[in-house]
Amino acid sequence: MRFSILIANYNNGKFFKNCYDSIIAQTYDDWEAVILDDASTDDSLEVIKKIIGNDSRFKIHENVKNSGVGVTKSKLIELGTGDICGFVDPDDAITPNALLSSIDVFKKNRDVVLTYSQYVKCDENLIPIEIPKLTMRVPNNDPYFFNCPVHIVHFVCFRKNIYDQTEKINTVMRIAEDQDLYLKMYEKGKVQFINEPNYLYRTHSGGISQNENRPKSREYFAKVIFNAMKRRNLKTINGRPVPNEYHNSAEIYSLLEYQSSISFRIKKKLKIFAQQIFS
Repeated sequence: MRFSILIANYNNGKFFKNCYDSIIAQTYDDWEAVILDDASTDDSLEVIKKIIGNDSRFKIHENVKNSGVGVTKSKLIELGTGDICGFVDPDDAITPNALLSSIDVFKKNRDVVLTYSQYVKCDENLIPIEIPKLTMRVPNNDPYFFNCPVHIVHFVCFRKNIYDQTEKINTVMRIAEDQDLYLKMYEKGKVQFINEPNYLYRTHSGGISQNENRPKSREYFAKVIFNAMKRRNLKTINGRPVPNEYHNSAEIYSLLEYQSSISFRIKKKLKIFAQQIFS
């Protein structure tokens, strides 16, 4: 089972050495690393090419013009030749068993279409700060699951043949394209949580979803959730009507407020426990 590590780069060559070191240190060896540079304006390509050298496992491609993360990640999936795909940002890194842990799940469970793990929040130098508690097991086969609050995050891996059965990544999106992917995959089969911190997430000023981009990220995520509601043909959420058209993020998030109640969270935990016992 071949694994395609997908790397969308834009001006992050200065961080790539850590990413590269973590990839070549993998205990699972049937992998390729596909890099697509989105018309970087710095020396990223030169830096990355120098680090990779003649390693044929790494394949570098370039966008003719800056196209945004939605287009770039969509192209990366098409370029990957593996059975399983997983995105690793060039400024982040993965632990040595990250690929193996995911591959083991896919080999044992044919109905699992996506895996995700815990992650380690790191500083700008990739020194660990904490393991966020937000990443956790989620219920399967729930039409009202929208990953809000976010539980499915790094390190996400998915079956490419199942992805090809979806509407695929919304290439218009420049933020929250990952959440769009996760929800589309969720609708095609089971997702499985790997209780290991397999991803090192670097926090720095240039991060796409960090700092000043947070309000934009929230708005894009609301559109992702709304599109999922429409895709699932949901007419009401907790007794309230789903709007025919998207108006604003507040309207969408208000539909999901009930999911933060204690009673709902208890029911969700019981559902997850039952699925673990009887699956």
